[in-house]
Amino acid sequence: MGIWICPFRPFFLLTATHGALAIAWWVGLLAGILPLPEVAGGPVVWHAHELLFGFATASIAGFLLTAVPEFTGTAPIPRRRLKLLVAIWLAGRIAFAQSGTLGVLPAATFDLGLLALLLAAVAKPLWQQPSRRHLAFFHTLLALGIVHAGFYLALHRGGDAMPWLRLSIGLLMILIVVALSRISMRLVNDVLETQGGFAAPYMARPPRRNLAIVAIAAYSLGALLIPGNAVTGWLALAAAAAIFNLLNDWHVGRALGQRWVLIPYLVYWCMALGYATIGWGQLADSPLTSAGEHLLLVGALGLSVLIVMAVAGRMHSGWGLDHRRWLPFTASLLVAAALLRAAAGWPATAAFLTPLLHTAALLWLLAWSVYLFFSWQNLAGPRPDGGQGCDEPS
Repeated sequence: MGIWICPFRPFFLLTATHGALAIAWWVGLLAGILPLPEVAGGPVVWHAHELLFGFATASIAGFLLTAVPEFTGTAPIPRRRLKLLVAIWLAGRIAFAQSGTLGVLPAATFDLGLLALLLAAVAKPLWQQPSRRHLAFFHTLLALGIVHAGFYLALHRGGDAMPWLRLSIGLLMILIVVALSRISMRLVNDVLETQGGFAAPYMARPPRRNLAIVAIAAYSLGALLIPGNAVTGWLALAAAAAIFNLLNDWHVGRALGQRWVLIPYLVYWCMALGYATIGWGQLADSPLTSAGEHLLLVGALGLSVLIVMAVAGRMHSGWGLDHRRWLPFTASLLVAAALLRAAAGWPATAAFLTPLLHTAALLWLLAWSVYLFFSWQNLAGPRPDGGQGCDEPS
């Protein structure tokens, strides 16, 4: 089957499918139509966990298992091991949905086992590369594994697991900054070369990137260690300022209007606005943390997953970049979903909470349904050149 030709194929399909189905189930649960899965920690924990460690982890697995061999010039993992990883991911979703009955140990075993196997798959090529310039992927993945272990330990002890999920949001934002810094220079400079009119090449500058990473990490640790303290509000605003500063690298003239530049640019806008909303809410003693976190997850995470899957999913399946209109349309759906879901978290919109939630969920569902419709062939079908690997089209 074509789905096993390259690691990104099954995991990108699972990312979009799970992202749509999990939100559909969540809305059905809120409406009283569908039953709550038997989960440890309650429905909100299940909802957040499946977005962070179901949807996001599948996309991370597909990206790293494809990108690391390309970055390091090493062979991809064997198909038998790829099938094992996919099976473990699926088992983790089922086990966590039944964790209220089975306990958290089966889900923890599958989820932490998946992250451990991913680490084992990428560690050697990343460490053996002479420059070791991609080690940030290893460090972030390791940190996600540690945080996930903390999450399951909290559930096992009957404690509050949400602080660990919130810490994982920061790690995902850091991973997005690291990943976009790798792929954006090629995307943006390809657009600049095609269009002309902008002399200087685009550079993802390490000082600005590193400042943003440090600021995000500082807020995330502050929110874990001193939740509700005014200091965390200032740290959130500092993270927003650092990300806005990072956007200065992206002002590349009219090329900014092209989808391959604009969508990553909007990722950082959603990220900056998310942290700004969190900081403002904490300093004004207003409950805006949920609004800010959904800008980070629905907006920044959703858009970054979309652009990575749209680029890698086409290039490494031999099809080349997709210039059809569905991609900017899908990105606009995610931006609208993020804004509406964030608006639902503002006290002033409490009277419109239900329609805002349902509309945001519908837009998210539509976005990933459109992605699956237009990407099914290049994810599940044969390569157009008859190849059996992850090579880009010649």
